[in-house]
Amino acid sequence: MKVIIAKDAGYCFGVRDAVNLAHDTAKKFGNVYMLGDIVHNENVVEDLNKAGAKVVESLGSISKDKKILFRAHGTKPDLWIKAEKEGRDIIDATCPLVHEIHDEVKKLSDEGRQIVVIGDHGHDEVVAIAAQVDKAIVISNKKEASEIRRFRRVGVVSQSTQMIENVQEIINVLMTRAYDLKFINTICFPTKRNHDQIKELAATCDIIVIIGSYTSANSKRLTKLSKTINKNTYQVTCVDEIDEKWFLDCHKVGISAGASTPDYLISDVAKKIKTIKNK
Repeated sequence: MKVIIAKDAGYCFGVRDAVNLAHDTAKKFGNVYMLGDIVHNENVVEDLNKAGAKVVESLGSISKDKKILFRAHGTKPDLWIKAEKEGRDIIDATCPLVHEIHDEVKKLSDEGRQIVVIGDHGHDEVVAIAAQVDKAIVISNKKEASEIRRFRRVGVVSQSTQMIENVQEIINVLMTRAYDLKFINTICFPTKRNHDQIKELAATCDIIVIIGSYTSANSKRLTKLSKTINKNTYQVTCVDEIDEKWFLDCHKVGISAGASTPDYLISDVAKKIKTIKNK
């Protein structure tokens, strides 16, 4: 049974940099505190906790002499302001591409446009993007797009890990709801690349295995995209969830992973699959 791992499966550069920064800071200062999970992967959060990078719920629960790390997804402006007013020592692990989306939203708003963010309701990245301006509207699908009122001038960005197919469907609807619509394509390059790779694997492999947390939006999207091409697509969080029955009469397996999935989980799953007797 041949096992093919997508070339760029797993950590994107933004996540890798954020995780490394959390590890390095904890090692240097003993502890660092994060408001929420640094990335959406339970294994990574647990590993970081053991290393001294702790998840907390509020600024008030952190001693003022301790380091605070703002996570990869981005942070709402009011939290930045509060932390700075309190003289907190902030370490910024925000993905640079997320910072770029924040800048684009502000520019569009300065042009007098109603801001629309295409993304998952309640997702940390989307919440932070929408919070950069007043009264931003979050839309996750074309049905929601059809229900918003008409605006003269609209500015649109997307969550960095959205599927281009979903964004295109929503834009097509929004074009009927606005006289002057300006769209900035803020889907990040690692997402585009990973989606292209999974489309190719799904079309040429008997089975696809996606490794990623069920709290990870980009992992779930990889799974959804693969299933549109190959119904024999399975998502797992770790090697323990592999079911050998999936691989009966299978000759070629494709593996990919979400942007918050560490290398060792990918390696573990690939090694396990290679040991399975498929007949």
